[in-house]
Amino acid sequence: MKLYLKIVTLVFLATSTACKTNTSSEDGASSPITTTERPPNIIVILIDDAGYIDFGFMGSEDLDTPRIDELAASGTAFTDAHVSATVCAPSRAGLITGKYQQRFGFEANGTGGVGLSDEVETIADVFKANGYNTYALGKWHLGEEDSDHPNQRGFDDFYGFLAGSRSYFPLKNPSEENMLQHNGERVIFDGYMTDVLGDQSVKYVEQSAEKPFFMYLAYNAVHTPMDAKEEDLEKYKDHPRQKLAAMTWSLDENVGKLLDKLEELNLRENTLIYFLSDNGGAHNNDSMGGPLKGWKGNQFEGGHRVPFVVSYPKLIAGGKTFNGLSSSLDIFTTSLAAANIEKPEGLVLDGANLLPYLQEIEHGNPHEQLFWRKLEEGGARIGDYKTVRVKDFGVNLYNLEKNLGETIDLSSEEEDQLKKLETAYRQWESNLMAPLWDEGDQWMDVTYHINKSLMQNKEPLYKDIWDPAFKTDREYIKH
Repeated sequence: MKLYLKIVTLVFLATSTACKTNTSSEDGASSPITTTERPPNIIVILIDDAGYIDFGFMGSEDLDTPRIDELAASGTAFTDAHVSATVCAPSRAGLITGKYQQRFGFEANGTGGVGLSDEVETIADVFKANGYNTYALGKWHLGEEDSDHPNQRGFDDFYGFLAGSRSYFPLKNPSEENMLQHNGERVIFDGYMTDVLGDQSVKYVEQSAEKPFFMYLAYNAVHTPMDAKEEDLEKYKDHPRQKLAAMTWSLDENVGKLLDKLEELNLRENTLIYFLSDNGGAHNNDSMGGPLKGWKGNQFEGGHRVPFVVSYPKLIAGGKTFNGLSSSLDIFTTSLAAANIEKPEGLVLDGANLLPYLQEIEHGNPHEQLFWRKLEEGGARIGDYKTVRVKDFGVNLYNLEKNLGETIDLSSEEEDQLKKLETAYRQWESNLMAPLWDEGDQWMDVTYHINKSLMQNKEPLYKDIWDPAFKTDREYIKH
């Protein structure tokens, strides 16, 4: 899949000088270096509801992201990377377990009073068992029961909040789910949540300077509410996307704080950093998806194709793009390989090891196929072909190489391709659990309407349950 925009030119004008290193095996083939020195630190920077082109390295011309662009220039920017769900909670469940979240019934948004299944192993569980300090910061959204708490899911320290969203500013009487907490104890803070989380990420790096660490840094930016600091709003007072620009600027500053601290402590070269969004941009935060169709919550590319960066100066040359089909599911598998940790017996992972591809030892697609399903909507991807399906309505087939905008349905013209993808989708579904909860009739109706409309290349009449048009629409009755 070739990228369309300016990624090659904009991302890497400031190409890093990090060197790619590899060795040769006895048969002459190259293989990744493994080190007997200190294992790498690993940081996952997960942001929330960001638009596909809303960073300089992805082609944005109106949002300022110099430090995030610097991170991209030090590593590899992915052009065909996807998350495993189009909404927050299941996407995070897939990332943190390295497997399709439908395997354990975590398919819908929210947590259904269930959260992560108790028997599911997380990436933090594995790294903690292998001598790493483990830190989770920011938005959790993977369950609110005691058994779901990050401290019970492999994290030594949790500094964040359990809910899916909250104000970026202090709340007078927050609920237990909304309060900022440190390992269960409420934290009273002044200032702005993005800054608070950025400052804490720096403290954790300092705290773990002598021991390898795994950090899951889950900013709630740029999810609604559209809260920004006054000084940042003033900076962008004439910007057409003022609040988003201000929120993005603060996010960028705090990514920069973390990079600076790693450099100061001579940890940057041996730190593997991932940067990505949890799903596509939302319809209500002024995000932009560029040429991608759809947005958060639906099965088109704008719902699950995300900006994705991998930076590991010690092993991966900077200043490159990667066009292979890849997934947030790859983070778990790739991190184990980087740390030379053997996958625990019996642990099922659906991700690929990206390191050989990023070192140019292997070429092509890390995944031959990927799948998505959220209740009544789903889809499959094999090569350049992709399906979008809506229960009791139909299945569309698209060739993304020729039609990235998913406007031309080929289902009646290329029946063999459609059959191939449908067969693969049904085989994938046979290994899944039924969802343990849904999103309620209203949200399911809205989502159904949006996906159905986009399949017909129509503008949806409404995009959320609060739109007055939703209350009066009787185009269909489903539930």
